[in-house]
Amino acid sequence: MANVEIYTSPLCGFCHRAKRLLDSKGVAYTEIDVLMDRSAKAEMMQRAEGRRTVPQIFIDGRGIGGSDELAALEREGRLDALLAA
Repeated sequence: MANVEIYTSPLCGFCHRAKRLLDSKGVAYTEIDVLMDRSAKAEMMQRAEGRRTVPQIFIDGRGIGGSDELAALEREGRLDALLAA
């Protein structure tokens, strides 16, 4: 199974949506709360090429974007292959 990291904020509906999709697939992930850890927000922005919004999702170190991009991968039938790598 792939290593999945998701930068989130507890007040973010898109974060909850992304986590629900991952949970529905039984995917284990590391959640990094940028609201509680300001250094995590700076780390996220560096890894996400300056993007400031949450969630930012990484699969095996590769940034895939946010909740909309995760849902698009699922709709296109490409998410399972990324998660199985």
